[in-house]
Amino acid sequence: MAVDYLYPEYEIIRNYDRCINCRVCERQCSNEAHEYLGDMGKMVSDDAKCVNCHRCVSLCPTRALKIVKSDHTFKANANWDAAKIREIYKQAASGGVLLSSMGNPENFPVYFDKMVINASQVTNPSIDPLREPMETRIHLGAKPSKIERDKNGRIRKNLPPHLKLSMPVMFSAMSFGSISYNAHESLARAAAELGIYYNTGEGGLHEDLYKYGSNTIVQVASGRFGVHRKYLDSGAAIEIKMGQGAKPGIGGHLPGKKIVGDISRTRMIPEGTDAISPAPHHDIYSIEDLRQLVYSLKEATRYTKPVIVKIAAVHNVAAIASGIARSGADIIAIDGFRGGTGAAPTRIRDHVGIPIELALASVDKRLRDEGIRDNVSIVVGGSIRSSADVVKAVALGADCVYIGTAALIALGCHLCRNCHTGKCNWGIATQREDLVKRLNPDIGYKRVVNLMTAWQHEIKEMMGGMGINAIESLRGNRLMLRGVGLNEKELEILGIKHAGE
Repeated sequence: MAVDYLYPEYEIIRNYDRCINCRVCERQCSNEAHEYLGDMGKMVSDDAKCVNCHRCVSLCPTRALKIVKSDHTFKANANWDAAKIREIYKQAASGGVLLSSMGNPENFPVYFDKMVINASQVTNPSIDPLREPMETRIHLGAKPSKIERDKNGRIRKNLPPHLKLSMPVMFSAMSFGSISYNAHESLARAAAELGIYYNTGEGGLHEDLYKYGSNTIVQVASGRFGVHRKYLDSGAAIEIKMGQGAKPGIGGHLPGKKIVGDISRTRMIPEGTDAISPAPHHDIYSIEDLRQLVYSLKEATRYTKPVIVKIAAVHNVAAIASGIARSGADIIAIDGFRGGTGAAPTRIRDHVGIPIELALASVDKRLRDEGIRDNVSIVVGGSIRSSADVVKAVALGADCVYIGTAALIALGCHLCRNCHTGKCNWGIATQREDLVKRLNPDIGYKRVVNLMTAWQHEIKEMMGGMGINAIESLRGNRLMLRGVGLNEKELEILGIKHAGE
């Protein structure tokens, strides 16, 4: 008989001199890692059940708890590390596909961290954002190639539908079902207050959130869950999801145990039924097919809403984007391989796709070379972690960015990477009523607003330091970036010079 016992990855350290047996940790842990032994009059812990979500540590009134990484180890081997061995044991025991959450954790280069931003000095003086106006507003959508005037010299208002944002950031697609209603409400309220947009994801839109429709992007994915006329009319824009950075080339799966109550009604499928999104749209096998859906959606909404096409960052992304720009789409969204998700096959998440920085640079260059850059706006996502990442993405050619994980962290997420179990202790990636209520939307939305307000101030500071007073002037302005520690090929793809040049 095989012996594949796996020692717990984390250990719960309890200081019994501080522990008062209040049992808060026991009540708060959805994984049941804590237990009170009445006959012994003490709390004990099962390390094997701990996912390092920090809920017990955060709420312990006497600071009696901490969670540490276990120092138990396998024999050192540079090729067969502990993670690889553990995964083989799990699959040998179950015969199942490994699932993971919240983005690629592998040690691939993060190109945003290898780029620095230029600053002005004398000949092009900096701008003080505290005393001079700084423009962070943007418009997403196709831009006309020339100005047209009528016989009286007045400019013709022939702009197609646009999205107007107060800053170049939106909340990326996270479906109702993968995250809780309270999380969705928090993002919707924050988007409305900030003057930006949030994305429904592929699970439809809860009827109580229709009131935020003017700040909502509704998504149409391969499963068409929750898609109907009222849904399409409710949003400010429509996004066709062709791919996702965390799982390029495959579909989605929300387990039947999460398809309950409002989720079942919103997705328009029976309770307990697995919501499986096919890998391809079964009516799209070419750019011509995609064009048909783009114009079908425009026709259905009377040409009043911009249409976004979302794709994963893959090796031929520039050619794909070129086709999408000619399909009639108004906006292209590109999702890099570090993008978060509620659940994805571990092997897909960690080994398929390319970094968003390289994908963005190659797409922007291809569209410029073909003279069609203004036909579409570009939105990018996939681990945008700070305002500096936003500025660098815009300088590489993005009009705007999507953020997902950063917004969830603002809501309280501790990146315990256990979303796929539905036991989120912070009330975000769960549908359990007792857990959902832990996230108060009145508090959550304000924290997201605070985060975005801080980022907007920092974006203005960085723009001022570059001597730029409008975010539009930064778009594709790669002279404002320099690489550090990058090879010639990487610099060539990114279209930037090395620091010192």
